[in-house]
Amino acid sequence: MTFDQLQHAIRAACGVAEDTEVIVLGSQAILGSFPNAHHELRQSIEADVVPKNFPDRADLIDASLGELSQFHHTHGFYVHGLQIEAATLPEGWANRTVKVETPATDGKIGWCIEGHDLAASKLVAFREKDREFVRVLMRENYVDSNMLKTRIQELPVNDECRERLLKWVDLTHIDLDSSKT
Repeated sequence: MTFDQLQHAIRAACGVAEDTEVIVLGSQAILGSFPNAHHELRQSIEADVVPKNFPDRADLIDASLGELSQFHHTHGFYVHGLQIEAATLPEGWANRTVKVETPATDGKIGWCIEGHDLAASKLVAFREKDREFVRVLMRENYVDSNMLKTRIQELPVNDECRERLLKWVDLTHIDLDSSKT
C-alpha cells in the first residue's frame, strides 16, 4: 500500500461510516509516520480501520470496501473495518496517534497508530509476519528498541507474554547489530 492509497482508504472509510475520523490500525498505520516507508513495510493491500466516532459502523466498511468487494477489485487494495478491541495496544496509545489529514483525505482524518505502539501491538500477535514486520521497523531505525521495550511494558498482557516480547526485542537488536559488522 502507498501513502496515496492510505489517504484514499481514510476518505472512503469515513464516507461509508458517515464519520469524519478513523483510527488506522495494522501494519499500514506506519504510513502515517513514514509516508515513504521501506517497501517491505508496504506489502499489505489492506488498511485496518475503526470508525472513531461510530465504531459500530465497522461492518459497513467491510461490506462496501472489504476484501473481494468492488472497491478492492477497482483499486487493488481494501479496507477492513474493525473494533478497537481487535488490537492489543499500550497504555496511552490514543495520545500518540499520528494525524493524517491532507487535501487527498478531503477533510477526513486518519489517526494512525504510532510506530512503537504499532510494533508492540504486532508483537503481541507474534505471528511470523508480525515479527518480521517489527524486525524491519527496527532494522530501518523506524523504531528504537529501548522505546519499544517501554511500550511493551505498557501493554495489557500477562508477565509471561511481556517477558517473551522483551526477550525477542533484545535478541533481535543483538542480531541486527551483529549483521551490521
